[in-house]
Amino acid sequence: MHMSDQRVIQADPATVYAAILDPEVLKACVPGAQSVEGNPQDGYTATVTQKVGPVKATFKGQVVMSDLVENEKLTITGEGKGGAAGFAKGGAIVSLAPADGGGTTLSYEVDAKVGGKLAQLGSRLIDGFAKKMADQFFTNLQEQIEGPSEEGEASEQGEKKGWFKKLTGNA
Repeated sequence: MHMSDQRVIQADPATVYAAILDPEVLKACVPGAQSVEGNPQDGYTATVTQKVGPVKATFKGQVVMSDLVENEKLTITGEGKGGAAGFAKGGAIVSLAPADGGGTTLSYEVDAKVGGKLAQLGSRLIDGFAKKMADQFFTNLQEQIEGPSEEGEASEQGEKKGWFKKLTGNA
C-alpha cells in the first residue's frame, strides 16, 4: 500500500530534521511505542504494541535511517515481527523544504506491507489502519515540535513551545 501527504510545521527545517532523528521524539511520535533506542548511524530498535481489528500484538523490530541529506531529506525503513500476529514492514521518504510564510513543509510518501494473521484481516482494514498510523506519527511529530494545539498553553513570550523546543532552546 502506498500513501503520501504533507503538512506545514512551524519550525525551521534543521529543527524538524533533528527531531525526526531523536529517539525520544520518535518514541513519543510512534503510536504504541514502548521503547525506541539507538541512533541514526546504527539504526534504532523499537518495541511497539498495536491492535488492528481483533489482533493485538507487540512488534519488535529495527528502524534504519538512510539517504540522509541534512535538513532536506531522509528515508525511514522499518520492519517488525509480532509473533503469531505476523509482520509489518515499510518505509517513508520524508522531504523538508522551507514553507511560504515561515516554517517547514514536511512531505512524506509511505509504503507498507503486512503478513501473517494481520494480512488475513483484509486490505481495507489494513489500509485504513496504516493511513491512521502514518497520520498519527506526523501529527505527533508536529505537536512535539510546536507544542500542543490547545489554546492557553503559551509560553511567556506568547508562543507555543513543544518538548523539543524546550529541550534545545530553539525557537
